[in-house]
Amino acid sequence: MIAQPFIGASYLLRGYFMLFKPGIRGFVIIPMLINLIIFSLLIWLGINQIDMLLDYVIGSLPEWLQWLDWLLWPVFLIAFLLVSFTFCLHLALLIAAPFNGVLSEAVEKQLDPASTLPESNWSDVAKGVVPAIISEAGKFGYFISRAIPLTVLFFIPFINIFAPAIWFIFGAWMLALEYSDYPLSNHGVLFKDSKAIVKEKRFVAFGFGSASLFCTLIPLVNFFVMPAAVAGATIMYVEQLKGSVSPPVITHSDDHR
Repeated sequence: MIAQPFIGASYLLRGYFMLFKPGIRGFVIIPMLINLIIFSLLIWLGINQIDMLLDYVIGSLPEWLQWLDWLLWPVFLIAFLLVSFTFCLHLALLIAAPFNGVLSEAVEKQLDPASTLPESNWSDVAKGVVPAIISEAGKFGYFISRAIPLTVLFFIPFINIFAPAIWFIFGAWMLALEYSDYPLSNHGVLFKDSKAIVKEKRFVAFGFGSASLFCTLIPLVNFFVMPAAVAGATIMYVEQLKGSVSPPVITHSDDHR
C-alpha cells in the first residue's frame, strides 16, 4: 500500500515521455496551447491581486497567531497558487475536452494494439466537440459544487490554517477523477461510474493526482501537465483500471446483425 502512491505518480512521468512518440505528438499541440493561454492569463490577472488577498487572510488570523505571519505568508501564497491553478486547469480541461479524448485514444492504441478503439483522427475531434464539452461541463459542475465551499475555508479564522492541506487532498483527487475519465469514457463508462472504478485503486489514483497537481504549480512544466496527465491516466487505465470495466452487454438483436 505504501508503494501505491509512488506507482501512481510514476504514471505522470511516463505520460510525459509518451508525448514525444510518433503518432502521439500531433494530438498534443492543441491541448498544450490551451493550457499555455489559460495559465498565462491567470498569471497576468492574478499578479495584481495576490498581495491584497494574502494581506486579508493573514490579517484575519487570531492575535495569538499573528507572530507566525512570517511562516504562514508563504504557506498561503502556495495555497493561493494551488487554488487558482486548479480552477484554471479545470477550465482548460473543459475547453480541451474533445482533444484530450482523442489523445487518450491514440495513447491507448500504442499501448494496446488489440484495443477495440478506432484509429484517432481530427474528423473524430470535430464530431465529438459538443458531446465532449457537455460531458466535461458536468465534471466541471461536480468540481465547482465542492470547490466553492472548500474555498470559503480560507476566509474562516483559524480554520484557514488547515485549508491548504484540505485543498491539496481535494485537488489531487479531483484531478485523478478528471484525467481517468478520458480513457474510461472512451469505453462508454459514465463519469458517475468512473468514480467507483477509480476508488478501487484509490491510493494509486491519489498518487497520480498529487503528482499532477504538484506539477501544475511548477512554471513551464505546467504548460505540459494536461496532455502528459491525459497520457499518464491512459497508461494507468491500461495497467490498473481496465479490468474493472465491464464489457458491453450484447443483446439478441446485436447477434443477428
